[in-house]
Amino acid sequence: MAPLAYQAMDAAGRIVRGSMDAANPADLELRLKRMDLDLIDFKPARRQAFARRKRPVKRRELVDFCFHMEQLCGAGVPMLEGLADLRDSLDHARFREIVADLIENIEGGLQLSQALERHPDAFDRTFVSLIAAGEHSGRIDEVFRNLTETLKWQDELAAQAKKLLMYPAFVGSVVLGTTCFLMIYLVPQFAGFIGNMGQALPFHTRLLISVSGLFVAYWPLILGLPVLAWATLAFLIRTDPRARRMADGFKLRIWLVGPILHKIILARFATFFALMYASGVTVLDCIRLSERIVANKAVESGLARAGQLISEGQGITDGFRNAGVFPPLVVRMLKVGEATGALDAALRNVSYFYGREARESIEKVQAMIEPAMTVVLGIMLGWIMLSVLGPIYDTIGKLKT
Repeated sequence: MAPLAYQAMDAAGRIVRGSMDAANPADLELRLKRMDLDLIDFKPARRQAFARRKRPVKRRELVDFCFHMEQLCGAGVPMLEGLADLRDSLDHARFREIVADLIENIEGGLQLSQALERHPDAFDRTFVSLIAAGEHSGRIDEVFRNLTETLKWQDELAAQAKKLLMYPAFVGSVVLGTTCFLMIYLVPQFAGFIGNMGQALPFHTRLLISVSGLFVAYWPLILGLPVLAWATLAFLIRTDPRARRMADGFKLRIWLVGPILHKIILARFATFFALMYASGVTVLDCIRLSERIVANKAVESGLARAGQLISEGQGITDGFRNAGVFPPLVVRMLKVGEATGALDAALRNVSYFYGREARESIEKVQAMIEPAMTVVLGIMLGWIMLSVLGPIYDTIGKLKT
């Protein structure tokens, strides 16, 4: 199949443009017809341009997809009819094409999970495995309901994590920008005036002038080095697995931020592990699929070690305890779940606890950052004002006497 850029018309007479993989123009026309679109014109699309134009499927679309399918499957609506209704109601062009392709594949004899597996950019392996488990157990509507709740929770948690990282970065950038402005522009204007007074300057004034001189002389280096260091570190993390593992381990040890990130990762892991286990996925498969969910190489390595130990004959609790990256609470809840046979319920308790802890910790950190940054700016401005105005007041005092 080759990517074809098309121009089509929908039932309301609106022009719709997009790109789609098709074997030939007739195949493209048939695919668009199934989407209630009439082909007007088409042309070959280059692979790179086609990839750039593909709008990514976000978590919000997946939530709507799961909710829609859960409602229709629970009401007894056939799968193909439910997908067709969803396809006709979608505004997201890329997701609409994916749903149309799902319908084609299911009509061709594939299961829904097999059709989803053909779109790894939209549905990850965990999503597909959960749907496959729901098909096998006959509880696919329950799987869709759990996925809806889990994806909503994950979206909320991701927003909180982003808030945790973005707010300090924004405030820190403001403080850095203010410092550079004061040291490069404002202080040099006062330095010449103070130096011409012909009196001995106090130590804090000489220190301010020296620091300002360093900023003026080496400001490209001062501003460029952090950017260069960040770019180099990002390149190493992206290309070297060992550097990525060290960086992810360091993230978990950062003061204030690290413990919160660890709680978010553990909450995410516990939620999806419980969801997969309750859907009928085996423990080893749950661990293997969870390695891609945690998005942290240090925790991922711990999960891999736990899976290896369990496959060698150790119990679930012993395997996670000996992995070395899971706190006592997780191990204790796993022990309770393993003993009672309610492992999914125990892990949901872990998820609830760490999710609540992460939210409360984020609120506390945000409450601390604002006054801390205010104090830093106040100290800096007080130092500059004291260093600049102190010699001026001394000179005025000598003139009066």
